[in-house]
Parts: sequence; structure tokens; C-alpha cells
Amino acid sequence: MDLSRFPRRRYTVGPTPIEPLHNLSKALGGPSLWIKRDDQLGLFPGGNKTRKLEFLVADALAQGADTLITCGAVQSNHCRITLAAAAKEGLKCRLLLEERVPGSYNPKGNGNHFMFELMGVESIEVFPGGADMMAAMQRTAEGLAREGRKGYIIPGGGSNAIGALGYVACAQEILAQSFEMGVHFDHLVVGSGSSGTHAGLVAGFHGMNAGLPITGVGVSRDPENQEPLVFKEAQATAALLGVNTPVPRDAVKTVGGYWQPKYSLPNRRMVEAVQMLARLEAVPLDPTYTGKAMAGLIGMVREGRFKSSDQVLFVHTGGLPALFAETEVLTGRTPVVDP
Repeated sequence: MDLSRFPRRRYTVGPTPIEPLHNLSKALGGPSLWIKRDDQLGLFPGGNKTRKLEFLVADALAQGADTLITCGAVQSNHCRITLAAAAKEGLKCRLLLEERVPGSYNPKGNGNHFMFELMGVESIEVFPGGADMMAAMQRTAEGLAREGRKGYIIPGGGSNAIGALGYVACAQEILAQSFEMGVHFDHLVVGSGSSGTHAGLVAGFHGMNAGLPITGVGVSRDPENQEPLVFKEAQATAALLGVNTPVPRDAVKTVGGYWQPKYSLPNRRMVEAVQMLARLEAVPLDPTYTGKAMAGLIGMVREGRFKSSDQVLFVHTGGLPALFAETEVLTGRTPVVDP
């Protein structure tokens, strides 16, 4: 797979580390756990959207755009990193936020709310949960066109075939690191949300005939609703790459039950996972994505889904600022009551 034929901006110097989680592995009495530190990607404080934006922003620049337009939830890491890329490239950025939890938007709030203001977002529009965000972004682009400007629409999460190329590149990076480290990974676990990260990994490993099983932990949907989204995106990404063999449906697997009561709302297993990684490994997770994804990995280990001899890699997709929006819950000062 030749990624060099696609325009790309580089926001990270070198590969992100792969580190052993010795203390967590010992505490769980399970397989050998490892973590891919994509929270250390560029566009501080990094995260999986940085890889996607390397290809998406390059495409925007190639089309002559002067403004990036994107959408997400009110504490969206994707929106924050898109804004960071815009600042880096001298572009304007307009954000459309979907208030999926009523009353959750606070323009004076901490976490990513603060980062939006600090990095100079041009405008923020807030929409009720369930709004047609793509139509709203299209209206924003049309408004810019009437002003003689050119907007470039980036879908929520940066999840389309172009964005997913970032995680095809990550799949290549993981295989190269695995070879250099002399470690053969038996399984990979990643949070699965808007689908681009999971789909890019599936398409990338499939295109390289790597045969590495991947399990996505749903952060907003259970398998019956999540897997078709990932499969469709993986197919589109493979087609863009020109991969000759189709992505098999059974290459896309997810587990559910770790994201409830609702997307972005805390639960006890997420709090436990965030605390364990912080206290055992000094690795920060976020409450919306990586906390729930790690809760899924911990749950699978406890259920005996892996052999004790397995080497299991967890992809840390970032989200650090969102930690500071949930300090009371994550420190245990405010208890979480699961439904």
C-alpha cells in the first residue's frame, strides 16, 4: 500500500511509543498488555485525530480552503485538534457542537471548552442532540462562499476514507515497531466511535496481510449498530487504497456494554479504568473514549478472553483535556451510580 500518492501534512516527529504495561498486567493476572501512545501525537495534547488530520488538512490545502469546518460533541477532542491544525496552518476554523446531553454545553467550562477559546476559534454554533450536523456544516460552507471564502468540511471524528488513511499509516508503524522490538502482538484493542480509527486499522492490517485480530470497544453503540459503520468505512478505505481483496466482514469485531448509560456520561468501570492506569502506570486516560475502551480491555481480561501467553496491544487515542471536565467523578469525590 503506497500512501505517498496522497497529500499529507506531518504533525508528529517520528512514531509514537509502544510501552509495556507491566503493573497493570500483574494486577489483572492476565496476558502481557502493551499500549500504543497516540496520546503523544502532535498538535498538543495529541490524540488519534492528529493522524487523520494529516491527510484531511492536506486535502483541504490542495483544494485551496481557507477555513476548516467540523462538528462534534461539546467536549470534542476532534474539534479541538482540528482547531489546532487550523492554527498551525494559518487557517480559520468554525466548530458546530452537538449537545448530545442536554445542558452540557458551557462556554466558560474547562477541558476542551477552554481550549476552543484559547486557540482562537472563529465561531461556535451549538445544536440540539440528533441535529443533522452534515447539513448544518454545508450551510456554514455556503455562507462562507457568499463571503468569497472557501470552507472545507471535515466530518465528525474526521471519519471518512481520507481521514482513515491516518490509521492505515498507524498500522504500518505498528508492524515496523513490532519487528524492531521483537514482539509479536496477538491482539489489538481500540476504542470504536465515529469509526475512522478502527476502520483504518482494519483496512491497513488487511492490506498488509498481517492477520492481527482487532477488537473495538464501542464508546457510543453496541455491536449490532457499531460494526456495520466500521465495516462500511473499512471497505471505503481499502477501495481508496486500491487493495485488491475485499475486507472480510469478520475482520470487524466490537464489544458493547461499556459505554452506557450514554455517550460521554461516566460509569463505574470507566472510573476504575482511569484510576488504575493513572495509579499503576502513570498513564492518563480520558472519560469519554480511552477510559471506556480500557474498561472494555480490563473486562475482557477478567472474562478470560485472552490466553496468559498473549501479547495484547491497546491503542491510546488521547483526549487529555476532557479529564479536567470530570475531576470530581474521576477522583471519587462524586460517586457514580450506574443505571
